[in-house]
Amino acid sequence: MSKTLIVLGLVIVTIGLLWPWLSKLPLGQLPGDIAIRRENFTFYFPVTTMILASLLLSVLLWLVNR
Repeated sequence: MSKTLIVLGLVIVTIGLLWPWLSKLPLGQLPGDIAIRRENFTFYFPVTTMILASLLLSVLLWLVNR
């Protein structure tokens, strides 16, 4: 459990340090993301972004548990 918390903390710190560059990536605007914009309504469902995040998280957890 402590190893997992340490790795999670390091990942959060790394993301925080890299945020100025990560925020410029086109995540959330990938092909396959659903965005419906109307006059007074916006619906956004990031399908492709969620699949990509899931794959990255799965690989990261696989590497940690090895």
